[in-house]
Amino acid sequence: MTAFLLFIALVAGVAAYVAWALHWISHGAAAWWFVVGAPIAYFAPAFVLVTLWFALTWIWRTPRPPETRLGFASTLRLYVTEIWTVAASWLLMVLHRFLIRDPVPAPAQRPVLLVHGVLVNDGVWLSLRRFLASNGGTAIYTINYGPPLADIEWFAEQLHTRIDEIRAATGAERVVLVAHSMGGLVARAYLRRFGAGRVAKLITIGAPHHGSMLAWTFPGTCLAQMRPDNAWLTDLNRDEKSAAPVPITSIWSRHDSMVAPQASSVLGNAENIALVGIAHNALLGDRRVTEIVASEVAKARAT
Repeated sequence: MTAFLLFIALVAGVAAYVAWALHWISHGAAAWWFVVGAPIAYFAPAFVLVTLWFALTWIWRTPRPPETRLGFASTLRLYVTEIWTVAASWLLMVLHRFLIRDPVPAPAQRPVLLVHGVLVNDGVWLSLRRFLASNGGTAIYTINYGPPLADIEWFAEQLHTRIDEIRAATGAERVVLVAHSMGGLVARAYLRRFGAGRVAKLITIGAPHHGSMLAWTFPGTCLAQMRPDNAWLTDLNRDEKSAAPVPITSIWSRHDSMVAPQASSVLGNAENIALVGIAHNALLGDRRVTEIVASEVAKARAT
């Protein structure tokens, strides 16, 4: 559904831009202005969204140690990289069925399942998936759950079905879950409902384990569940001080642009790895993140 809605939005946007350009060209405007302006028009929504996200997460930010604060150049790089990542992700999500395919069924000891976040699909995993594959990961799978704004518990049921499909295809007893953003909550909801018997390790990336204030800016059941201190999230975290059902690694950024406050990603019973200078969506393409994920996956496969 996400890919279809994005496709409709892109087609409508292109049609509107072409109609607008033809109107002014017919009135004497130079065509080259509209050719130059096309990339600007494409990136404009990403610019608006990312600017809004940064503003809101700055208001509700977690205080940062002095040594983690960024200078002007690094801040500009953080901002521009996130705009680029968001804009590029739209095409990746539209084309995800052509870009992301299951591997050929074959025996595998610890297949990896990538679990996306809210309002996206598995197209966002293209870069990290390729990195894992190039580092000896032949059994890299993804999931597309939905509908986009439904209950996280329903997403957890879909994850349960997908894990069993992967176990059947590979003969593996357990999988490694790598989850971005809300995907981390989906994975933890799965572990609470279905147990840890089928999972060797959970690696979360920018997951709002204690919610995000940005969840108040959009409707939907899953967004309501991600609002800080709501009943569902409080119940999910009630055993945070106890041992985790499986080893959990939480990778998070002190400059996350969608998880606010950023320390929401710190989980009491996880190994927490804090990074700096990476925004929320850009986490999936950052070399530091991909190398940490590859290392954690290798550790899980060695056990």
